[in-house]
Amino acid sequence: MQNITSVSIKNITSVILTLFLWGVLPMVSATELTDIKTPKLVIVTIDGLRWQEAFGGADEKLLNNEDFVSNIDHLTARFWHADQQERKNRLMPFLNNVIGKNGVLIGDRNKGSAMSLTNKQHFSFPGYNEIFTGKVDDRLTSNAKNLNPNVTFLEWLNQQVGFEHEIAIFSGWDVFPFIFNRERSGLFINAGFENMPLLETHSQKPLAQDVAAQIELMNRLQTEIPSPWDTVRHDAFTYGFAKLYLQVKQPKVLVINLGETDDFAHNGKYDAYLDSAKQTDEYLRDLWTTLQNMPAYKNNTNMIIITDHGRGNDAIDWRHHASKQAVQNYMTALSDFKHGIVGSEHIWFAAMGPNIRSQGLLKTTSELTQTQFAATALALLGIEVSQYDATAAGFIKGVIHE
Repeated sequence: MQNITSVSIKNITSVILTLFLWGVLPMVSATELTDIKTPKLVIVTIDGLRWQEAFGGADEKLLNNEDFVSNIDHLTARFWHADQQERKNRLMPFLNNVIGKNGVLIGDRNKGSAMSLTNKQHFSFPGYNEIFTGKVDDRLTSNAKNLNPNVTFLEWLNQQVGFEHEIAIFSGWDVFPFIFNRERSGLFINAGFENMPLLETHSQKPLAQDVAAQIELMNRLQTEIPSPWDTVRHDAFTYGFAKLYLQVKQPKVLVINLGETDDFAHNGKYDAYLDSAKQTDEYLRDLWTTLQNMPAYKNNTNMIIITDHGRGNDAIDWRHHASKQAVQNYMTALSDFKHGIVGSEHIWFAAMGPNIRSQGLLKTTSELTQTQFAATALALLGIEVSQYDATAAGFIKGVIHE
């Protein structure tokens, strides 16, 4: 049997997108325009996508490495150009040309913009905890499915008047229900290979039938289309489910976690990693377009994007991410990297919306941190972070209109 390749995976994703995202099946339109003036927030986390590609396009030393690329000529024709701006256009045009002009970008270290995580592990569970609590918990030292003892700002928000059951989280990684402690928090979470529940609609019967048909078909395909990973589904399903939920339920806060970039990188497939980065950029474009075409979200919704960790800087270590402490304890398979994976602490951030400054790259005089994300997200909802946790880090200055 032929192995799953980046080409076949790309074809699988194209089929799913054709069916659900680009109109072969009728998409849901907004039918109830409630709470239009209430500020809304969409959070996208992108697992392990390096700042180098996000802001610089394809990396030449990896693009031309046959250990990581199956067809160098084909990939070069698609993603390489001597001019850096053109390389950026070929990989992530929406991030760089739309958000980069109409919003804020942080993390291009080649141009004086720096942001890092501050936890001592440099991998996902501690990273997502840092993102969604505004603090570091040194007790979190693995990616195991252990219930997070910490209350995220989303769990706290779910208990506030006006936000109950107005928050939804979608992820391809099956650890997300543990990161957000689903049973305790009461948050709606669809993650891993979980089926999407049928959604109640208040529309006329044919539209409700279309919604049910789409969900049932996607649930079935999710089990039929093979994933290269045991614990992570394809991003096409995660984004497809999230978009459908957005259109039907219109939550005040939506979280979408996309993970293929991290998993393809761990597999050492730079070609598939670039394909996923480009597709991620297309999801961002489609998500923003969808928001602007819905009266409940247009002109009152901010979109913020962050990564949970970075990766190594060169061909030796770009596949990995881990701190010195992590390789000595949890990630012992990387023990040859005695100082950890240098650079995996470097992350990036992007934001766009009516409350976001239109300034492009934000140059920093000191290192910004992942802990500042929670306060920034809450500020965009008009909430002071101290109401959630007085010990959490403050918001990122220079991002939000004052």
